[in-house]
Amino acid sequence: MAKKYKVTPWEVSGEIDYDRLIKEFGVKPLDEKILERMEKHTGELHYFLKRKIFFAHTYFDTVLDQAEKKNKFYLYTGRAPSGPVHLGHLVPWIFCKWLQDKFDVNLLFQIPDEEKFLFNENLTLEDTKKWAHENILDIIAVGFDPKKTRIFLDTEYAGVMYKHACRIAKKVTFSTAKSIFGFTDSNNLGEIFYTSMQSVPAFLPTILEGKTTYCLIPCAIDQQPHFFLTNDVAPKLGYPKTATILARFLPGLQGMHQEGKMSSSVESTTIFTTETPEQVRNKINKYAFSGGRETTEEHRKHGGNPDIDVSYQYLTYFLEDSAQLKKIYDDYKSGKMLTGELKQITIQVINKFLKEHQSRREKAKGMVEKFMMRG
Repeated sequence: MAKKYKVTPWEVSGEIDYDRLIKEFGVKPLDEKILERMEKHTGELHYFLKRKIFFAHTYFDTVLDQAEKKNKFYLYTGRAPSGPVHLGHLVPWIFCKWLQDKFDVNLLFQIPDEEKFLFNENLTLEDTKKWAHENILDIIAVGFDPKKTRIFLDTEYAGVMYKHACRIAKKVTFSTAKSIFGFTDSNNLGEIFYTSMQSVPAFLPTILEGKTTYCLIPCAIDQQPHFFLTNDVAPKLGYPKTATILARFLPGLQGMHQEGKMSSSVESTTIFTTETPEQVRNKINKYAFSGGRETTEEHRKHGGNPDIDVSYQYLTYFLEDSAQLKKIYDDYKSGKMLTGELKQITIQVINKFLKEHQSRREKAKGMVEKFMMRG
């Protein structure tokens, strides 16, 4: 029986079959051939690629074509500010920083503060702006190059973006928006227009450079529908089609089968970047879905299932040492390692990561204006 799940830019639920999703979305897997091309430029592959955390793409080969011709391309990613940043948000940003370093390229970081206002009736524009300023500290803490990174809020940078969004919107029919996003008569006008604003940064490289310049977007796969629309419009306006490189979701502590991806709206099973070591320890010990057996005796005899164990899944995202990761996998599967021991390792890894992130986040408070692109 096929798994039931839902993946849209605004909702992710259910246990996701990523192979099926590749076919449904019409994207391409990141196969060995394209990874080999990439490695010629980067010298190594990020462990996110080796572990298929980034697993699919659209038009990534066109960006590699540009790199091979020594032509400049841009990175573009974003964060819609509706609350604090959690570990799942960091995954595309960490990879984005690696791409910036390896290809020595510029990054446009969009903060669509109007999106969450339009799609969430409980949020005001003042709320989203407040969260934008908090989220920007987490973005800077990832370690982006301030000379090559420009962060902008849509409501502030609208003076530049709006005329381009209008050109995009004029080429998009309501029937196209409905078919891509599932809009109905109950959606407000702002929701329908918003995707035009999300398309603009894909074309800004060409606009800023004054010549055809390609764009690569590292993001989770739920954002891909926006860029189907972007690429439908691009040739009509004389822009190159934008490329995406797509990530799996970091699950909430209860696992994808229970609650979908990690979400700010489910605080008890979400690990935020500002959590204390004690909060992380308590959440993982209490909520992390286990792949272990009912009793210690059964676990020692039959072993656990690391493939469904959330603590192990978190290690695939945040433990860089692949040899250590394999040993943990084998020990847990054989029954040599118990669930409690696996959780303790995960707690240590996450807390070490957060300690370093929080230190950089504190320093970011004095660096914000170095990154901002104002309207």
